[in-house]
Amino acid sequence: MRYIALGDSYSIGEGVAEKDRWPNLLANQLTLSGKPIDKPVIIATTGWRTDNLANAISIAQLKAEYDLVSLLIGVNNQYQNKSIDQFTIEFEDLLKTSIGLAKGKKENVFVVSIPDYGFTPFGLKNKEKISSEIDVFNRVVQSVSEKHSVRFISITDISRKALEDETLVTADGLHPSGKMYSLWVDRIAKEIIQK
Repeated sequence: MRYIALGDSYSIGEGVAEKDRWPNLLANQLTLSGKPIDKPVIIATTGWRTDNLANAISIAQLKAEYDLVSLLIGVNNQYQNKSIDQFTIEFEDLLKTSIGLAKGKKENVFVVSIPDYGFTPFGLKNKEKISSEIDVFNRVVQSVSEKHSVRFISITDISRKALEDETLVTADGLHPSGKMYSLWVDRIAKEIIQK
């Protein structure tokens, strides 16, 4: 199966080895479970907002040839104080694009919630503000996903364990470690395998 992961620093795995990026961990886990997947195509860069991702997808001229598509985006919209209304429009457009890339099969698309970086050393001083805003963005992500009958998988609660265990964050004190990503993948894979 062909898999494409669309996103930002979380999908490209800022600060972790390529093998520890969660889309790669997921492909390995699905392959081991009897759903063989090629090495994922990852369209993601640290710092991307929804509009940056949309531009990159357009430039890449991707074909509707994927058996699995994931979408995880929005933290930089929040971090850069971008409008939630604009995010809602752009996220919905990205979700429609994701469905198109999955050959129109909504069941082959899944959305991952935005992690909460308020629970990292980097975000700790603004934890309450960050967490409340991430919750607002995630409500949009979930409601738009449900509107289009696309599976929404929340990993935000897992990201909030990072202050209890420093090994869940990379050396930059902000991005998830491979250990954190493996916890996400345990949950994500379970959802996909049950499909």
